[in-house]
Amino acid sequence: MNLSGALGNFRSSLARQMQELQQVDFANLDLQEIGSWPALLQGLALILLYALLMFGVSYLHVQELEKVLASEVKKEEELRAEYAVKAFEVGNLEAYKAQLEELEARLGVLISQLPSDAEVPGLLDDITDKGELNGLSIGRIDLLEEQPQRFYAELPIEIEAVGSYHDFGAFISGLAALPRIVTVDDFNISVSDKSVPMLDITVLAKTYRYEGEADGR
Repeated sequence: MNLSGALGNFRSSLARQMQELQQVDFANLDLQEIGSWPALLQGLALILLYALLMFGVSYLHVQELEKVLASEVKKEEELRAEYAVKAFEVGNLEAYKAQLEELEARLGVLISQLPSDAEVPGLLDDITDKGELNGLSIGRIDLLEEQPQRFYAELPIEIEAVGSYHDFGAFISGLAALPRIVTVDDFNISVSDKSVPMLDITVLAKTYRYEGEADGR
């Protein structure tokens, strides 16, 4: 059979299949009877099914790739942010070291101002001397029970004295000038029944001991 004959047969077959396709009632087509459909319609159905299948697979694959891409983009952003922080820290490392050394030096100065156990009696004598030097008559000065804190211990000191407002103010200023840290936590002032116009003064002062240096400095 020559080419022209084959081409003629193909055209005849195609024409016949087109006629069969025109006679198909598409509204009543049943997929369960696809084997009885015209060959051309079967071919078109298979092509459509293949196209839908490929589209679905491609769509799902693209969706998965988009998720992976979004995850990688997020990781990249996190790594960039982490890198920026570390680069900043490295760039300022020397400044951080200098600040740390300065803080350690300040801490050392503050710790040196906290009395050790052996220095507490002398501190009580210094407080008594400050009161009397500023015109107060010290009636009693007692070291109360130690109050442990996380990194230090509070040493409450109760002071009873008689004097004037001016004497009391000068005494408080004198406490701030002591070489060891002493704070005034509370005080009570009332008119003295025995030494009018003097005042009865009760002061709760506190000094502190650094727990890390409890065994001496």
